[in-house]
Amino acid sequence: MLVENLAETFVELADTLVADFDPVEFMHLLADRCVTALGVDAAGILLVDDQGELQVVGASSERARVLELFELQHRQGPCMECYLSSEPLTVAGFSEPRQRWPAFSAAAVTAGFGAVHAVPMRLREQTVGALNLFTVADSAFGDARARVARAMADVATIGLLQSQVISGRELLAEQLRHALRSRVLIEQAKGVLAERLQVDMGEAFDLLRHHARSNRLHLSLVAQDVVDGTIDTTVLTAGRS
Repeated sequence: MLVENLAETFVELADTLVADFDPVEFMHLLADRCVTALGVDAAGILLVDDQGELQVVGASSERARVLELFELQHRQGPCMECYLSSEPLTVAGFSEPRQRWPAFSAAAVTAGFGAVHAVPMRLREQTVGALNLFTVADSAFGDARARVARAMADVATIGLLQSQVISGRELLAEQLRHALRSRVLIEQAKGVLAERLQVDMGEAFDLLRHHARSNRLHLSLVAQDVVDGTIDTTVLTAGRS
């Protein structure tokens, strides 16, 4: 398991929390760091909105995001079940013949994944989403790696609250609404860039994120500028090979 950079990962996440906090950027950062720290091939984050519906708010790759969307659209799968049960759930092999979610399992195999470990994102008695970790190979999730994944999920939940003490659900609901609104805006911006620059959705997101980080801007603000047409989209490709 790739845990040698774990301390550095948590320092980076903590530094993000004390800065000008952007929930969507934080969710994508956490998904990326789950991949490097846990040795998985992709990660995705689902959060529940104020209507009680799960939404994809972060993913380390486009194929992970699309698979999460497939699960939500078909309302079946291990990640959704993890959220509903508030318990971790591991599928060690999607190719196993006896699957509870045949449609999702087939989609996961088509996407190139062999297994998933889902971890609930919980705050006290309230579950707000799930952190989902995908591997290409069929793979069980050992206890040590599961504990680190649990810590990652805890960091994500605390991050949504900007390390503030919660007196009720109102603050949490507002954080989630902001994250989900930003997620929709970013998807719109990705579509605009994909069309204008003739790139795929994954590369479009990479361009948005690189520009935001290079200029110390919120990802959602850069997305808004792209959607509004107030930024020259060729600027986003400057310095990129």
